[in-house]
Formats: sequence, C-alpha cells, structure tokens
Amino acid sequence: MDITYGQYLKVQELLSLQQPVGTPVEHDETLFIIIHQVYELWFKQQLHEGQHLRELLAQGRLEEAASTLARMLKILKTMVAQIDVLETMTPVSFLAFRNFLTNASGFQSWQFRAFEFFLGKRNLKVMERYPAASAERLALEEHAKLPTLWSGFIQCLAKMGENVPTSALQREATAATISDPELQELLLRVYHKPGPLRGMCEMLVDFDEGIQEWRYRHVKMVERTIGTKTGTGGSSGVDYLRATLFQPSFPDLWEIRSQL
Repeated sequence: MDITYGQYLKVQELLSLQQPVGTPVEHDETLFIIIHQVYELWFKQQLHEGQHLRELLAQGRLEEAASTLARMLKILKTMVAQIDVLETMTPVSFLAFRNFLTNASGFQSWQFRAFEFFLGKRNLKVMERYPAASAERLALEEHAKLPTLWSGFIQCLAKMGENVPTSALQREATAATISDPELQELLLRVYHKPGPLRGMCEMLVDFDEGIQEWRYRHVKMVERTIGTKTGTGGSSGVDYLRATLFQPSFPDLWEIRSQL
C-alpha cells in the first residue's frame, strides 16, 4: 500500500494543532505555540534516546552509547538555539496575549519533569502538581520507576572491569543522583588513563553543561520578556528559575575537577 509524505507525517493533523487563543489574535502567538510544541517533541526524542543510552551503558556497549549521546548533544544544542528564535518576540508582543494563557505554563510540562527524573533529579513531589489519575501523573509515575542515566553509567564502569564501590553498586537504580566520595576516587583513576571510559565521562560533562546552559538561556529569555513578574500558572517566574541554575546532574564528574 502506497503512503504519501503527508500521510506518513500526518502533516494536516500537525498543522491543525496551532490554535491561538488571543482575541484578536496576536501575530507572535503562533510563533510562541510552535516553539513550545517543538520543545515537547524534542523532549519526547530525548527521553526516547535517553533510555536507549542508559541500556547501552548498562550493557557496556560504549561505542554505541557514545554515538547515541552525541545525537542527544546535537539535539540539546538545537533546543538552546531555539531560544534565539523565541527572543525575536518583544515583551510587548508577548504581553499582548499573555493573559489569554491563564494558568498555562511551561512549569507544567510533564515531559520535562520526566527528563529531570532520567537525569537523576528525583523530586517526586512535582507529581503532586498533576491531578491524580491524569495522563500526565500516570506517565510521570511510570518514569519515576525507570533507572537513571547515572545508574547506567555505574553499571558500565563495572562491565568495563572497574572496581566500583559497593555503595554505588548497591544504590537503587531509581534513586536520585548524589555525590559519592568513594566513586570519585574511581573516577580520578579513570581520568588518569586514556580510553573510552574517560571519553564517556567527558561526553557526560558536555551533556550536563549543555543542560545547565539551556536552563540559563531560558532564565534570561524569561527575564528579558517579563522581568520579575509572577510567571503564568502562578509560579514565581524568574526567581524560581534562577534557583534551578548551576545544579549539575552528575556532581561527581564536577567535584573531581579540583583533584585532577
């Protein structure tokens, strides 16, 4: 059975999803909608690639894992670059339709919360912001049961013959990622011998740094658009976002820097 480009990508359905709510419709609202819809698609892809990455690491398949992480890094750079497009919208243009968003806020993106879970930031209280039994709440509950990326890397170290501390090996794969002084001693040894493990450590640092860059750019974009006003959805806006800055996902890889 033949299938057309439009049918395969469901183009008509896709193009029907941009529905401004402002009255009258503000020109820049379409851009605002498209940018955020694209972000949700990238979150979906990052979650898709991320679970594959974690499994590859857990199996010690470093070459394939590096290739997957390289793709995720490229996607992350694209996500950061999209902020440049969003910043072409002036504060006046945004404020012209902001009130029509009522309680809608990026703060409510369950996929971003799932991505945080994957990265080891397991603040499970965020699930309480979604109604019980809602699709978003159920999806987050499932993601909270999945192992973190860092747990996959710990398994990778063991697969590659490294003497991983028992405390790290026995830690729940679904637990939040925290610094581990014993593990840092192993990572220091890894860094002092050339090889694929050291390369993977650096790629994970690249990824962590990229996520922090995305957060910073997002904060500055919000600040230049609404200043210190309360965010949509009742969040504290810039003040809340600033509190999320400079919090690494893989603290051990940063803490060893002063010891190398």
